[in-house]
Amino acid sequence: MQTELPDFITPAQEVFIRTHLDVPHVDAATWSLTVEGLVSHPLRLDLAALRALPATRLTAFHECFGSPFAPDVPVRAVANVEWLGVPLARLLDDAVPHADAAHLWFEGVDHGTFHGTPDIRFLKDLPLETAHRDVLLAYAMNGAPLEPVHGFPVRAVVPRMFGTNSVKWLRRIVVSDTRPDHLFTTGLYNRRLPGSDRPQPVREVDVNSVLVAPRDEEELAAGTIEVRGWAWSATEVVAVEVAVDEGPWEAARLDERGPEPTWQRFTLSRRWEAGPHRIRCRARDRAGRVQPGPGSRNSVQEISVQVGTQRPTGRTVTGADSA
Repeated sequence: MQTELPDFITPAQEVFIRTHLDVPHVDAATWSLTVEGLVSHPLRLDLAALRALPATRLTAFHECFGSPFAPDVPVRAVANVEWLGVPLARLLDDAVPHADAAHLWFEGVDHGTFHGTPDIRFLKDLPLETAHRDVLLAYAMNGAPLEPVHGFPVRAVVPRMFGTNSVKWLRRIVVSDTRPDHLFTTGLYNRRLPGSDRPQPVREVDVNSVLVAPRDEEELAAGTIEVRGWAWSATEVVAVEVAVDEGPWEAARLDERGPEPTWQRFTLSRRWEAGPHRIRCRARDRAGRVQPGPGSRNSVQEISVQVGTQRPTGRTVTGADSA
């Protein structure tokens, strides 16, 4: 599924939209966020109180896992976003979790019927240590307040984890000693990782990459053509390779990631002969993980292009991700 992602920061209107339930209408004047459960000092903050706390900016890639009913189908829905908000650690330090606390539950405002379960709210959980270290409570995206479809007024942002963990329209954070038994935690969004027979929650992202130029089914003039794309993982990507037709994998130039969990640009310039061609890309991260072949959600992407002898007068693009 091809997408157009030319810029390092993805404009808000190009960021993918995924919902399980209806997009709720939230009145910022009456909205509040609570921190409750196994804490010594329960909290309730309205939007003004949250925005009054010291803010943090975070630029990070944001990837949709895909359908929980088809966990091995690639979706390649990804963006790179600048978030602004308050580290969850600040609120947890004020709330003071009990010694036996081990998990955090994130509950959204959105509710409805999903997969035959009526009147259910969206709920996800994380280990307390992970949530305390990584989660940002974001109220702005790319320098503007969150739009309703992206979680207004406040959403959780969990870098390096799939977007399903970054709960939108956040209204309640519960500190607990157990995981919640819930449709969206123990029922759906679980998978078996390579080498393990036990289902695990969908959390840490896989190593992945996407081609953004040329585009699938694009018509190009013969000569030197640059292949461009983005690569990302839970840790830094250290290499990206590109293969054309049945040729060998060629090392692409890869930008370093820097201190934030952003995606990384890769490029490869080469000469092309006239005719149809296939292009593939694969990434390898610092943990040694490499994108696999067909049958996995992060399988190697392949596109087709047509190279002619004259400069093309137009092009055809298909398979763009909805956004």
